[in-house]
Amino acid sequence: MTSAATTEATAGARAAIPEAAGTVLLDGVTKRYGQATAVDRMSLTVQPGEFISLLGPSGCGKTTTLRMIAGFEHPDAGDIRVSGRSVLGVPPYRRDVNTVFQAYALFPHMSVAENVAYGLQQHRASKAAIREQVVEALDLVQMRRFADRKPTQLSGGQQQRVALARALVNRPAVLLLDEPLGALDRQLREEMQLELKLLQSRLGITFVFVTHDQGEALSMSDRVAIMRDGRIEQLADADTIYARPVSAYVAAFVGQQNFFRGPVVEGGTAVDSPHALVRGIRAELADGLQGQAAVRPEFVSIAPDASEARADAAGPVNTARGTLIGVAHLGETMQYLVRLGEEQSLIVRRPTPDAPQLAVGDPVVASWSAERVLLFPADDAASAGGYVAPPTD
Repeated sequence: MTSAATTEATAGARAAIPEAAGTVLLDGVTKRYGQATAVDRMSLTVQPGEFISLLGPSGCGKTTTLRMIAGFEHPDAGDIRVSGRSVLGVPPYRRDVNTVFQAYALFPHMSVAENVAYGLQQHRASKAAIREQVVEALDLVQMRRFADRKPTQLSGGQQQRVALARALVNRPAVLLLDEPLGALDRQLREEMQLELKLLQSRLGITFVFVTHDQGEALSMSDRVAIMRDGRIEQLADADTIYARPVSAYVAAFVGQQNFFRGPVVEGGTAVDSPHALVRGIRAELADGLQGQAAVRPEFVSIAPDASEARADAAGPVNTARGTLIGVAHLGETMQYLVRLGEEQSLIVRRPTPDAPQLAVGDPVVASWSAERVLLFPADDAASAGGYVAPPTD
């Protein structure tokens, strides 16, 4: 875990314990499965009414963290507090939280209304109160007209809405969502992202959302916790996560990056890779160390290369020459794949209306500004799953 993330995540958790409904506090929480540590001394404070996402690849500990807040797993060390109350040893049904799962877990033999009413019945609410609250919950997700249908008669998006209504009918202080949009197709998933955020804003309920989809996390969340090996690598708002990642791991996981590796030069402001001298505007590293410079595809320009320089030769600072080996139309953007050498490629994305007309096989020159360069020490950024240009040595 980086020092910045440690300070930010832990400082709030170790401050005076807030008592407001909807606060979630994890203080030094650890969870092990045999010899494997799934969550490692994690500290985090979620404020009332906040939409926070736990984002990371499979195995990073995000779902285990959610299940511990819900009460389905128990920490081996540390404390978890919900609305100012420790929930260690408290069963799930007695916590002021509800959970929406990816599989929805609806009862197939019950109608939509009966599914939503189930939790209220378990709490022995009156029939009049159940009817009123079920109608209110179904109205929230625009599903009242389907109240008498069975789950098997609904589409995936409709089932997801029913699962939300069932979780919200008791008006919990905290709603936990474990990849609830994962089973939906892309268009419906994007529609539900908007609906979820609007619903959360209207209700003011704290949402803790687990996902491996960076688009979901960045588009909906007030803050995003990027997780790695059971710890928080960075905790910040979406703009900060995207523009100022604290590590190569975060930079590679959120969006895509082109990485250039080599020795650090020029007073820590540049990386001298085999295919480009990549210079930034801040001295980040010490000269002589092995480093890597990162540039996002959308910050790279591309044009035909009319020079007589070799296609694999380095050009001026923040410029690389190569051969175009792929062109893809992505709707609003055009994507170009440029081979810089035997083992390194570069991704470029340009807005479709302004994209140059290039063909596979064309010699091209790519360039970018120093303001768009991020410098990091040599790291295992490839493990984050983002695009990483392969090393050339």
